Amino acid sequence: MRRTILSLSVAAMLGASGAVGAQTIDVPILVPVTGFLSLEGTSQRNGAVLALKEAPAGVKIASAVTDTGTSPEAAVTALERAVGGGTATAVVASMLGTQLLAMLPLAAEYKVPLVTVSGTAAVTEQGNPWIFRFFPGDAVTKEAHARYVVEELGKKRPALIYQTTAYGQSGKAHLTAQFKKLGAEVVYEEGVDTSAKDLLPVLTKALAANPDVLVLHLHSGPTALFVRQAAAHGVAVPIVAGSAMHQPSTAALLEPKELRGVCAETAASPVSGGSPGIEAFTAGYRAAFGAEPDAFALGQYDGVRMVLAAVRDGARTAEEVRKALSTGRHEGLAMTYASDGKGNMAHSAVIVCYDGESRVPRIVKRYENVTGVVK
Repeated sequence: MRRTILSLSVAAMLGASGAVGAQTIDVPILVPVTGFLSLEGTSQRNGAVLALKEAPAGVKIASAVTDTGTSPEAAVTALERAVGGGTATAVVASMLGTQLLAMLPLAAEYKVPLVTVSGTAAVTEQGNPWIFRFFPGDAVTKEAHARYVVEELGKKRPALIYQTTAYGQSGKAHLTAQFKKLGAEVVYEEGVDTSAKDLLPVLTKALAANPDVLVLHLHSGPTALFVRQAAAHGVAVPIVAGSAMHQPSTAALLEPKELRGVCAETAASPVSGGSPGIEAFTAGYRAAFGAEPDAFALGQYDGVRMVLAAVRDGARTAEEVRKALSTGRHEGLAMTYASDGKGNMAHSAVIVCYDGESRVPRIVKRYENVTGVVK
């Protein structure tokens, strides 16, 4: 198993204080920065690193970043190595659903909270009290996705293209259920592998079913490929994609004109602005990483900030951090976070659309507190 340590130096990576007597918290970052989820995983890592730079006074940060690749075995091995010494206060855990599901039993065994931005619904359906998801799960985002298609665009004949990963299967199940609830008929559906190099055959078959909208639930690379091929063939049917499309790194793979009329669901869009806090976060992210932030970075930033707030307020152990996350409320930059009892912390979503002139989308619709958990 190939394991890449990206950073071990607290001083170099976080600039943390080394003051004698300071409380030390150990927050390993175990995320995929290579493989088909590298764009999303890099954003997750960066959001965590940026948050850990802002540790409370008197707190010293210990944090190593490990590339988990895309295999469940690599993620489990990385977690065992990170928490086996018993010093971890919390873990930033892979957003890849198959990896996270494999990590959950070990988190329960070692009693350490996993803080993630995975969208796979099943990760919080295992009855595990140690998982905390700071990105809205499919129960939230896919409701926003389907409602925008039906209620705002007035479309009733979607063609659904989804990834064959756990993430894709989860989104497909929720979208299908939501469309049925809204009275829309899915006229075509197909799952595609992450290794697919040509999606034109899928696009052609989907269009043959005479849909009035193309609905995507794909990872970043396949999303960009589908949108590019649709634009190249002059497809006039609107595209409403999953959260991968909102990422600046995905949009960067396309020309602005190829994005015209494309919309996507997501938790937030930092590059679209909206508040002084988000604009400050975006500026700080650009300065630190020379890149544009996305909702995965912002969600992971907010999640780690909630961990740090718990430490600031007196949490000294992994169990105390778990209790603070499970019972507390956190005013993050993207939204207000609170657990639903299962570890789902994020309950809002937005829809963004591109105008064909810029790679920066505009927020066109907000779906606040979809689950009704935040009081």
